[in-house]
Amino acid sequence: MHIADMTMFYTPSSGGVRTYIEAKHRRLRLYSGIRHSVLIPGESLREQGEIYEIPAPLLPFGKGYRFPLRRQPWCQQLERLQPDLIEVGDPYLTAWAALEAGRRLDIPVIGFYHSDLPLLARKRVGEWCGDRVNRYVARLYGHFDRVLAPSRVMAEKLVRLGLQNVYVQPLGVDLEMFKPERRDPELKRKLGLDESTRLMIFAGRGSREKKLNILLETARSLGRGYHLLLVGPDMPERVPDNVTVINRYCPTPEVARYLASSDVLLHAGDQETFGLVVLEAMACGIPVVAVRAGALAEIVPFSAGRLCRPNNPKAMVSTVRELFASDAARLGRLARLHVESYHAWDAVVAGLLAHYHAVLGTVELPVAVHV
Repeated sequence: MHIADMTMFYTPSSGGVRTYIEAKHRRLRLYSGIRHSVLIPGESLREQGEIYEIPAPLLPFGKGYRFPLRRQPWCQQLERLQPDLIEVGDPYLTAWAALEAGRRLDIPVIGFYHSDLPLLARKRVGEWCGDRVNRYVARLYGHFDRVLAPSRVMAEKLVRLGLQNVYVQPLGVDLEMFKPERRDPELKRKLGLDESTRLMIFAGRGSREKKLNILLETARSLGRGYHLLLVGPDMPERVPDNVTVINRYCPTPEVARYLASSDVLLHAGDQETFGLVVLEAMACGIPVVAVRAGALAEIVPFSAGRLCRPNNPKAMVSTVRELFASDAARLGRLARLHVESYHAWDAVVAGLLAHYHAVLGTVELPVAVHV
């Protein structure tokens, strides 16, 4: 089986989609009889280790993202590769190119709905735009042989748009990279903190959707004895005294070290389609305080953390205090056990292969949940 993945959501500092594709790429190489090719936008046409860069211009103010403008180079590369199926991970030109190549090659095309495009449009432009994007999403994803969504809440949104061939396929976490053994016992001292200080962390890109203002207000209200560490690019510069900012892209091992060395992950984002950093924190053996919105309510069990009302710093403050009033270290241990049981990448890849075999007609039923 030859699988071709393609997406424009791929930059040196991009997040969940790149993590998903790279984890899949590493593991599929271990399967005999399976070839995995990845098509991404780049500066020039080149290939390394079955990752093919297709020339595309940089997106202005796009933080390294490139936006393909022509279908033909993507279709031509796919025709040269002759895959058995295509999976596309964004709803833009590459999606239409995948569908066109699929028709030419007479092979199935799967769409993975990683990003809630209508919600982003409503938040940034207005309700009228969200309605138009809903129609666009319904039209585009109606062409795919199968649509995968990383969470039930995302799958249900697609079903409400009239799509029928929608399946939930949760993502995974690298359990060797993200583990409690990454803990740096000197981190609090390096940050100038007492060992008794409760170190809270958020890691990721500081985009508007992450609601960092809620985290900053939470830290300010908690005050002395609590400290918030923000790790990643585009973080705010003006922060309370009990907040430390590492405002840059950090390599994955460094992020894992910060997570494993903290006491709790805070996540105020209410638009998460999955929330990979939550799994990474749980894999590092720390509990999570997140908002009860988006996909976060699906991936944070009560045994591994606490959920609170979204867009409400007071609620988050109360929930943080509640978590530390219980046995936070025990919750962290249970969080690790949870991701080991449900979110190991090997299990995720096995689920993906079931979908691939299903669209190719080599098995009758998928493993994942059908909404």
